[in-house]
Amino acid sequence: MKAAAFDYVKPKALNEALSLLEEAGEDARLIAGGQTLLATLNMRLSEPSVLIDITDVDELKGISVVGNNLRIGALVTHTEIEDSELVAKHAPLLKAAAPHIAHRAIRNLGTWGGSLAYGDPAAEWPACSLTLGATMIIHGPSGERRVSAKDFFIDLYTTSLEPDEILVATEIPLASKQEVFYFHELARRHGDYAVAGLAAVAQKQGDILTNCAFTFFSVGATPVMATAAQDLVDGKKLNDELIAQAVAAARNEIEAIADITNSAEAKQHLIGVLLERGLKHMAA
Repeated sequence: MKAAAFDYVKPKALNEALSLLEEAGEDARLIAGGQTLLATLNMRLSEPSVLIDITDVDELKGISVVGNNLRIGALVTHTEIEDSELVAKHAPLLKAAAPHIAHRAIRNLGTWGGSLAYGDPAAEWPACSLTLGATMIIHGPSGERRVSAKDFFIDLYTTSLEPDEILVATEIPLASKQEVFYFHELARRHGDYAVAGLAAVAQKQGDILTNCAFTFFSVGATPVMATAAQDLVDGKKLNDELIAQAVAAARNEIEAIADITNSAEAKQHLIGVLLERGLKHMAA
């Protein structure tokens, strides 16, 4: 099957892209890496009247440190994040997560902003952004607005982005020297979507973890934070008994949803497996 006919425009600046988006309305689609959109176009799951190619918009590019935050432009590719020294130093969780995203060819083209805006609950970046307390920087006809990651992901493939808005960049607080992290996902084969995954960070002093953030992905309609387990672990001496209690709390709090190949019961079990491994890793 081939894509339905559409117009194609390639703006050079953010304001131009926003004007085109506002003019075309809900019949427009933005394209950057295109790793998801091109497939939906070819299957005619998406039939826009106009495709707005934003790959030449410089305001959406680059990785930099701005104040106490790491700023990642929406057009930064997965590979750029994987190879960035700034990311490795200031957001090592992202460095650990990047190799799990599909395959090299896809990572070379797919973008940070595209993954976040698409809101796939099985994707790595939404879970990482929630874990790291990221702020989404969004531009629209009314100017700039900022949305925390916890308010950005609303439902299955649904974010707080309006049709006439563009995700410009994300700001992530710089990691401290005391930060420890864990990222892992369980998949049938490397490069496949995860059956279940965990992105976790905490501050560590001795055998005590504080400011814990444990986010599971590919188990629900959005990334899911295990708040009960976080509260249970936070500020307490980590031992086998506490880990077992945290695992039970996470399984009780998070109601996993089945997908086409994995049952809800299997995902519920894997939530515990991942959290136990993650806590032991961060405590080591």
